Amino acid sequence: MNRINPIHIAILLIVVLGFFVMKLGSAKEELSQTKALYQETLQLSTQLKGLREVYSDKNGVKKSLAKILRHKSLSSYSIKKKTTNSGILISSDSINKIGLNLLVGKLLNGSYHIYSFKIKRLSDDKASFKMEIKW
Repeated sequence: MNRINPIHIAILLIVVLGFFVMKLGSAKEELSQTKALYQETLQLSTQLKGLREVYSDKNGVKKSLAKILRHKSLSSYSIKKKTTNSGILISSDSINKIGLNLLVGKLLNGSYHIYSFKIKRLSDDKASFKMEIKW
């Protein structure tokens, strides 16, 4: 009666082995989920890095904005440009709707961080605007 039955030891070992197999399966599943999450995070960080490079390029924004403002259709309007440390302020006291449409179309299709944009209608064909672009 003092001896341990070998069948009990074998059953105990089988139960422990089954427990470890279940734990290993859940650890493998967790590892695959972590790998998938890592790949998603890596893709998102790559996209954010690309966006940061496009939107925070101070010299690139200045050059492209100067090119837009030198456009022959916009040169006849008195568009004021003021550069600050954090961005550029663009304003005009009077611009017609064709010029405003051209300017807004080019700015919205470009890669600019438009912080604020205010348009005030002066008449059927004229408007004034104030825009702040940040980098």
